[in-house]
Amino acid sequence: MRVLQVQAEIFPLLKTGGLADVAAALPPALRAQGADVRVLLPGFDAVLQGLSDAAEVARLHPPGGLHAAGGTRLLLGRLSACGDLPAYVIDAPAYYHREGGPYADLHQQPYGDNHLRFALLGWTAAQLAQALDPLWRPDVVHAHDWHAALAPAYLRQAQLNRQQHLAGSVYTIHNLAYQGLFNPRHFRELGLPADHWGVNGLEFHGQLNFMKGGLIFADRITTVSPSYAREIQSPDQGCGLDGLLRQRTAHLSGILNGVDAEVWDPRHDRLIPHAFGVDTLADKARNKAALQQELKLKGAAQAPLFCVVSRLTEQKGLHLLVQAAQGLIDAGAQIALLGSGDAWMEGAFRAMAAAQPDAVAVRIGYDESFAHRLIAGSDLIVVPSRYEPCGLTQLYGLKYGTLPLVRRVGGLADTVADTQLDTLDSTATGFVFDAFEADALYRAAQRALAVYRRPQEWQRVQQRAMQQPCDWSGPARQYLQLYERVSG
Repeated sequence: MRVLQVQAEIFPLLKTGGLADVAAALPPALRAQGADVRVLLPGFDAVLQGLSDAAEVARLHPPGGLHAAGGTRLLLGRLSACGDLPAYVIDAPAYYHREGGPYADLHQQPYGDNHLRFALLGWTAAQLAQALDPLWRPDVVHAHDWHAALAPAYLRQAQLNRQQHLAGSVYTIHNLAYQGLFNPRHFRELGLPADHWGVNGLEFHGQLNFMKGGLIFADRITTVSPSYAREIQSPDQGCGLDGLLRQRTAHLSGILNGVDAEVWDPRHDRLIPHAFGVDTLADKARNKAALQQELKLKGAAQAPLFCVVSRLTEQKGLHLLVQAAQGLIDAGAQIALLGSGDAWMEGAFRAMAAAQPDAVAVRIGYDESFAHRLIAGSDLIVVPSRYEPCGLTQLYGLKYGTLPLVRRVGGLADTVADTQLDTLDSTATGFVFDAFEADALYRAAQRALAVYRRPQEWQRVQQRAMQQPCDWSGPARQYLQLYERVSG
């Protein structure tokens, strides 16, 4: 089974969110089960710098307005930082060599030609399905998120033109809220036929919608948890696409993300001061002491330490923690946060840390190494999202015995079992609340504090959490079964 994974970023070369973690972890899990996997990426500077043994496969001549000034090449090499993963990279300097980030400039303004930069990604995937590389042609094209969403559309066009099946297509929604919306005038630049426009195509309330292309033209649609697959078919979480998703419900499924054990395993994590495991939780306490010292928090082992590793947005529900924080601090808790996002929320957490530096520590931005130390040294990780397709930080929390405090939604509901009197000795792995309200979060945190004050019970829940199966082998098997169904 030859599988082409198509995405815009990959850890550790280029990461803006959880997509990069999935992009790096899924291919080796598929390879371990016998699949022949290659990835296709835009030629951002970080990607090209990580590409070794690069050779030109072809000069690309895309249709419409996709042609980049200075020309476009397709390279094939290996990403040594990603387990020597074979990678096709689109070398189009005019599109991808820029001083800002992959999607926006230094002022956080989206690039005006993003529709061209990422349409080229989808078009190139379809070309590979047509034997652009004469030595390797995929049986399945698996496109991720809106950046790669036009791959199924270009592939469908090619199959209709050739009157033959070229490859199966799978499209994965990582977050339905980010759809790739553009001015409708740009459709004519994409080189797609006119019948790909309209209500049965890429038109969405008068706009050009990349994600809709993936949802309509892919053979199968997946998203990153079973609960989220159900939720996005409702008006509340469907982001305007719930009707289309209900129409395609027979072709839609949820497959939970996993945790890359090569990166996230407290027994072998070189980014934390003290390795630990299920039977050596005393060494987790040493990580907590080191973290409290690093953050200049009061060095009290008995103080429960809540952490956050997140974008600071309304979707992530961190304003609920802003409202509940003082009650937690008054109850003896500490809070440590790593993240960035909405300016007012950054300011609120900064002000909290400035007012109570012994109890609150805040770092604005993202630091991969610090994220590992923060999760390893904390007692609980807070993920109070309004909606959450899958979530990875709660999975990291489970692996590190840092019990998740989450809202019952999406992948959080699928991965964290609430701690109650009747579940304490059976299924409990964290603390769950329902209402999207600060009081609900606070009440769940109070339950957590009550269990924390009973060390033997707390340790039982920690050990059960750390033993949960959340690696990539199970999801990889599910994807391979899906590939088999669409490849014929």
